[in-house]
Amino acid sequence: MKRIRIIPLAVVAFPLLFASPAIAQMSDADRAARMAEAQRAFQREMAAERPMDGISTVWLEEMTWMEIRDALRGGTTTVIVSTGGIEQNGPYLAMGKHNYILEGACEGIARSLGNAMCAPIIKLVPEGNIDEPSGHMRYPGTISVRQETFEAMLTDVGMSLAAHGFTDIVFIGDSGGNQTGMRNVADAMNAKGLRARAHYIPEYYQSYTDAFTHLKDEMGVEEPMNEGIHDDIVITAQMMTVSPEAVRHGQRLAAGNATINGISIADAHKTRMLGHAVLAFRVEETVRAIHKAINR
Repeated sequence: MKRIRIIPLAVVAFPLLFASPAIAQMSDADRAARMAEAQRAFQREMAAERPMDGISTVWLEEMTWMEIRDALRGGTTTVIVSTGGIEQNGPYLAMGKHNYILEGACEGIARSLGNAMCAPIIKLVPEGNIDEPSGHMRYPGTISVRQETFEAMLTDVGMSLAAHGFTDIVFIGDSGGNQTGMRNVADAMNAKGLRARAHYIPEYYQSYTDAFTHLKDEMGVEEPMNEGIHDDIVITAQMMTVSPEAVRHGQRLAAGNATINGISIADAHKTRMLGHAVLAFRVEETVRAIHKAINR
């Protein structure tokens, strides 16, 4: 069996220090001098100018470390940590329903705030018991994590971002089962007395329910029935703005199933317009709540 060698953290942080086997025979003074030089090299790297312009994105994972560094220096100090899920969503919607919606929602929120970026979407969340499957875990393809795993992951993500200089870490969740964990993590982070503040924003999830009233009052769209398949026009329309394939639009047209809860989605353009209206409403509600939380 091949043996795995554990590399000390110092090797990663200061690669110059262990560049030669002879380093082990160095005196403490020489070793300290080598570490000091490695630290100076790191500081020179941190101070180096970016060699080119960046791209227009609010997604942290799409940026280089230099672009993030410069954004922080320029005042982009708010970061949004969004949580979705991989769960069953009826016969028409892809398992990543919440994640598709967050692609549009988080970008809209960050751009509207003007000084924010989006951390990678947390796609693995509690979805039911695993050993004796319950809830969504009864359906093939659902991926669940334990509540303690979810909260530990959110804590590590939040603390990582705080360590880099983000001053406001915003937690939003597109699924109801994610809300308690995000609240717990935000409260625990704030109890540490960090320079960064964590904000759990329940208004984002609430805006999903409120969107039905918004569509009815502003656009005259109201579902006449509920088919009971974990799907609705608010969800489907939002997903359509990101990926018609994720709601199997073409396949549903071919099969004569291009409706949800009594509302037709056959007209792709019209459905996307509904989706954009819903996203705009949710973004506005969430941005208002974030401003209120940060200014509190």
